[in-house]
Amino acid sequence: MADLTSSFCGIKSPNPFWLASAPPTDKEYNVRRAFEAGWGGVVWKTLGVEGPPIVNVNGPRYGAIWGADRRLLGLNNIELITDRPLEINLKEMKQIKKDFPDRALVASVMVPCEEMYWKDIIPQIAETGVDGFELNFGCPHGMSERGMGSAVGQVPEYIEMVTRWCKESTDLPVIVKLTPNITNIIYPATAAKNGGADAVSLINTISSIVSVDLENMAPNPTIDGKGTAGGYCGPAVKPIALNMVAQIARTDVTAGLPISGIGGITTWRDAAEFMALGAGNVQVCTAAMTYGFNIINEMTSGLSSWMDENGYTSVDQLVGKAVPNVTDWQYLNLNYITKARIDQEKCIGCGRCYAACEDTSHQAITMSEDRVFDVKDDECVACNLCVNTCPVDDCITMVQLLPGQIDERTGQVVAEEYGNWTEHPNNPSKVAAE
Repeated sequence: MADLTSSFCGIKSPNPFWLASAPPTDKEYNVRRAFEAGWGGVVWKTLGVEGPPIVNVNGPRYGAIWGADRRLLGLNNIELITDRPLEINLKEMKQIKKDFPDRALVASVMVPCEEMYWKDIIPQIAETGVDGFELNFGCPHGMSERGMGSAVGQVPEYIEMVTRWCKESTDLPVIVKLTPNITNIIYPATAAKNGGADAVSLINTISSIVSVDLENMAPNPTIDGKGTAGGYCGPAVKPIALNMVAQIARTDVTAGLPISGIGGITTWRDAAEFMALGAGNVQVCTAAMTYGFNIINEMTSGLSSWMDENGYTSVDQLVGKAVPNVTDWQYLNLNYITKARIDQEKCIGCGRCYAACEDTSHQAITMSEDRVFDVKDDECVACNLCVNTCPVDDCITMVQLLPGQIDERTGQVVAEEYGNWTEHPNNPSKVAAE
């Protein structure tokens, strides 16, 4: 069987699945149950220092976005960092590490952006036996109003400065957790690297308001008639997270920087996708909060089986496998041609493909009087809209055609063929010349 053992920037764990810093990792009871269920590691809910008290709301802390079947697609939270005393957290962390020495235990940390706070708390936490630190520069609500979290993560100079303070305070690995609430993820990732970070983790939550209570005229979740922006996570943020992970993995200045992938990971396939785009391991939160800790069994068995079927013997062989195939738009091959094909045996005659194409796309699907749908190759631009709107799996597919190929039904050439790259409209030198 495939070996799921992970060594992420020197931190070893029996599998690459960690629980992210969040409510599921807030105390010994939760973490103990997680490790007993089989999780490879845990990032303990973010620790802070004594100062202005951390007081969480006693009303709703979560808002949500659901699919038509009530499946949770996105979760918004307004919870702050741990509101439990530091000494209690440290005592519990020490006991957990003693009882589960083979699991990864990483401490998430967020304190004011002053050197003395960071250099004071890091050694205290190190005494628990933790395997490393994750600097929380991502939280977009509550703590950012106090000059922490994403307020630091949005300023590369602060990231580099604080990372350097922490590296001067410990020999343990330091992971910098990045905020997605920024225009270019490369800038904070570069700053973390320049500050000496051993790795980065991303993405943290996205600043959001998920809905409005139209009776009370306040954002959800509503606290005594008022609401605030929170952090958005769950399956809906996965595409954003994958893109940012890939950007770091394929950009020269940050390539090679270890990445812990976070954002909507619900299945083993999600995890494999993150690793293929450069993540050395993954962190999970919303899926555990939705389905419980035992979801780890499906994740590990699914990933192991897929790796066996595809000839991978270790997770390291998967990491970054898809990165060479991520490119800029200008380098996409315009000579690659596909057209939609409708499987008449699977078609249920709903007409969604026809309506979508006729009203909003390229009028490339015909409908007969007896509701038989077909594709006009000369109008089809292979946009894939029909595939995405069809309710039946594999009823509509895209098939590849050769450049210059003749459509047997119309006698027309399928598409123009560009003889070489210099003639290609996407050629950067051609674009610049024009």
